[in-house]
Amino acid sequence: MGFPANIGELTKTIIAGVIGFAVGAVIIMLYGYDPISAYQALFNGAFGDLYSFSESLANATPLVLTALTFAIGFRGGMFNIGAEGQLYLGALATVAVSFFHLPSAMGFALSLICAVFAGAIWSLPVAILKATRGVHEVISTIMLNWISQFLCFYLIAKILVDPQRAEKTISVAQGVRMPLLVPGTSLSYGIFLSFFAAIIVYLLLWRTVIGFDIRATGHNPLAATYAGIEKWKIILFVFITGGLTAGLAGAVHVMGRPPVYAIYSGMPSIRGLGFEGLAVAMIGRNHPIGIIFAAIFFGGLLAGGRMMQLSAHVPLEMVRVVEGIVVLFLAIPELVQLLSFLRKIRPPLIFRSKRSQDEDRRRL
Repeated sequence: MGFPANIGELTKTIIAGVIGFAVGAVIIMLYGYDPISAYQALFNGAFGDLYSFSESLANATPLVLTALTFAIGFRGGMFNIGAEGQLYLGALATVAVSFFHLPSAMGFALSLICAVFAGAIWSLPVAILKATRGVHEVISTIMLNWISQFLCFYLIAKILVDPQRAEKTISVAQGVRMPLLVPGTSLSYGIFLSFFAAIIVYLLLWRTVIGFDIRATGHNPLAATYAGIEKWKIILFVFITGGLTAGLAGAVHVMGRPPVYAIYSGMPSIRGLGFEGLAVAMIGRNHPIGIIFAAIFFGGLLAGGRMMQLSAHVPLEMVRVVEGIVVLFLAIPELVQLLSFLRKIRPPLIFRSKRSQDEDRRRL
């Protein structure tokens, strides 16, 4: 699905969203439900009052950060889908700090520091393998996501387990938790950390030399290499920075989301946040400011979906189908660019013929 070049990004998004909601309405009608009451319930559940809007923002808090992980990589010409595993370790590192019963201020700061370092460290193998051996980041991030998942399963069940409740980890210490921004909701001050991180990433990408190098490498890696930009430095910077934001996502979610401030066995509260961030990044056109609004919209879909079930009596499966259609249509403009980007990606040298390898070396 293409768009005329003179149509602005906001107009593209509005058109795609209208089409997505229209297709969703048709599907709802085909199965015998009222699309008007369903969408009214969706809107009321997402933005209808202070509580609904607060829950939408709470859902958006970690999604902003995991979307930034993907967006930073995409701007550098890399397809980083490792936020899921890095978020797991960031969340577990946050919980682990509460083992030591530190003073509140020290525990709060150390929880955030350990979370971002855990995410960054988990991104290092991906960066090193790509920079030194040409291993594609999609392969390595998928593998590390699975390793992270089962490592966290073990830590939850054997190391960080709550001795009084075997189905979850110990809870984050009372003094380390982020205070709630709106009492009676799950919205914490972590939302400001997410927005602040998005602004920092924007300034980094568009107001610094390293940001220019990242975008130049993503736009044309051969020209960037010819201009003297060292690609291995860009790779390390992109993946480590993405790991920092993914680890922070795990921290703000566990430290700021009541009621238990812990992680249950199977990690139901945090599983999928990394991959949902990928969709948020595409809706936000991989721009940090666009990601903020896309995450709020996505969080509203998650919050409003419950009201579609309760008020309009739309089954959960149908709610998920409609949400998926809307997100898909909103992401189509960026998906077109993404597919174009993927067509430009050449496989690592070891998977190509000797003639192709020699051609690439001559061009470099």
